[in-house]
Amino acid sequence: RRDWTVRELVADYREMVLPTLAKSTQVSYGRNLKRIETGLGAAKVGEVEAADVVGLIERFDLGWVEANTLLIVQKAIFRRAAGKRLINVNPVVGVELSAVIGPRPRVRQRLMLTRDELAALMNAQMSRTNLLTLRILLATGVRASELFQARKESVHLDEARWNIPASKTGVSMDMPLPALVVEWFSELITFSHESVFVLPTRTLSRAERNGGDAHINKDSIRQSIDYWLEYYKPPVRRFTPHDLRSTMKSHMRALGVSRDISEMCLNHKLPGVEGIYDQYGYYEERRAAYNLW
Repeated sequence: RRDWTVRELVADYREMVLPTLAKSTQVSYGRNLKRIETGLGAAKVGEVEAADVVGLIERFDLGWVEANTLLIVQKAIFRRAAGKRLINVNPVVGVELSAVIGPRPRVRQRLMLTRDELAALMNAQMSRTNLLTLRILLATGVRASELFQARKESVHLDEARWNIPASKTGVSMDMPLPALVVEWFSELITFSHESVFVLPTRTLSRAERNGGDAHINKDSIRQSIDYWLEYYKPPVRRFTPHDLRSTMKSHMRALGVSRDISEMCLNHKLPGVEGIYDQYGYYEERRAAYNLW
């Protein structure tokens, strides 16, 4: 094993470690494992130095977040090499991304769309499925991925309840649905035909790649927003699906909803010790907040 190349180390990591990670992490790590193979694959594991780690980052024209993921994956595979005693020191230790490509850019400030902007958005000139999707995102404040991946079996319209499964970004949560949102869901589901998803894919090739059925591409709604803003030029600032979460949160607070309830409507855990000991779900309080919003 001391004669392993980086390519062999990557193969070992792919087989033994990658399957244990979350699916989204597998995708992002997988991209960067390919970059490591491309840049360092033929090198002996024991001969890789910090300069090689830095050189690999500089070789690819990546944004700060993706470059940081590449650095993290390099650190992970060489940590495994150290654990298997192929090397004594991890060559990635001490490499700081800010020293290589500069400091991390400031996090983008989220928007609170105004009442006038919301009026335009609620009546946007776009397909009915896209418009209903945006209305539900705005009304519920869910993460876009939670709606894109929603299965019809999780949406209990007769109970005005949507069960959102646990993910790496949030715990499992029952969401109370106001009557108007139940109507929107009911109409949206009529467009899904035989799919198990509320928002099925719109391309045959994507469905075939996923065994005949798949949810909508994660970029579809963002692209429909961009097209609406660019083509129709409504009096609305440029926004993303995630900005609808901050919009709901901000308007809820303006309407008098408490900070804790508005946070729980976003499926955020309460901070600190309170989040550990307070296991009450605040279902009725969240229902009242959603109805008010």
